[in-house]
Amino acid sequence: MANTQRITITKFLFLTTLLLVLTLIVALFALSIGSVNISVKDIITSFFNSKNSTVHQIIFDIRLPRILFAFAIGGGLSVAGAVFQAMLLNPLAEPYILGISSGGSFGAVLSFLLGISFWGTQLFAFAGALIVILLVFSLGRRFGEIEPDVLLLSGVMIGAFFAAGILLMTTMLDNSLRMAVLWLIGSLSFASNQTLIYVLPITFITVILLTLNAQKYNVISLGSESAKQLGINTKLVMNETYILTSIMVGSIVSVSGIIGFVGLIIPHISRMILGQDYRLIIPSSFFIGAMFLIIADTIARTIISPSEIPVGAVTALIGAPVFIYLLRKRFNIYK
Repeated sequence: MANTQRITITKFLFLTTLLLVLTLIVALFALSIGSVNISVKDIITSFFNSKNSTVHQIIFDIRLPRILFAFAIGGGLSVAGAVFQAMLLNPLAEPYILGISSGGSFGAVLSFLLGISFWGTQLFAFAGALIVILLVFSLGRRFGEIEPDVLLLSGVMIGAFFAAGILLMTTMLDNSLRMAVLWLIGSLSFASNQTLIYVLPITFITVILLTLNAQKYNVISLGSESAKQLGINTKLVMNETYILTSIMVGSIVSVSGIIGFVGLIIPHISRMILGQDYRLIIPSSFFIGAMFLIIADTIARTIISPSEIPVGAVTALIGAPVFIYLLRKRFNIYK
């Protein structure tokens, strides 16, 4: 049963402020590390220096957009995972489980096959994700209300169908194959000020709206019938949640590809630290997920500097053993 103890505004603000400060510290650390290391003093000074200075250009044209990218994407995927786990009553649910990633990747790989520019790739990727969102939404409802099991199975099957299409198209690629592989693994190398303008507002607005519904997710996590008896309009809440969260995930996939494990493990870490209350899980998942992806991307771009590896590979290498540990700790497996 969800923990619905009294949470004051003071407690909520203290938590979010603490997590924000920790995220800023992690971001400052990430700003200082790269093929060229920059001291904290130089980073602070660069905010007031000429835009023509080398340090200013490294920070504001390369590293800061990428860190903000990781902040929005890591936080957005983590919140999406937390909300889907509540809505589907499944602790293994994650942002891509409903096939959204396969739809977005299908659109992206199709654009590579057609030789379309990067902005066209984003458009194709978002369109592919949107098609899957609408398909799963139409198939996953019964009497106008989302049925978690049907929604889940519909997403898995439609995702498998589009995944097969992706494999077929990759056999036809030549020079664009590397870009397609990067997209399928997940990378933040596509970060720019232009893509930030697109993904940041969608993520922040969606997270705020989902946070406002947090208490309803506490009730829904008890089961749909119990929620109805307690006065929750489950049809409205679940439909709105699915559409909002899926659009956010679709926008993320369209600019970063598939970055796995973030939305799966971060909500579980938040629960271990703060309990089962979604009024705390959602904001904490956002900031912890942001910090996790910033750290993972810092590793990805520095471990074989000046080259880099896809951040999705790093999140999988870290996420898989962490998730096994969490499973063992929570369910006392192997004991």
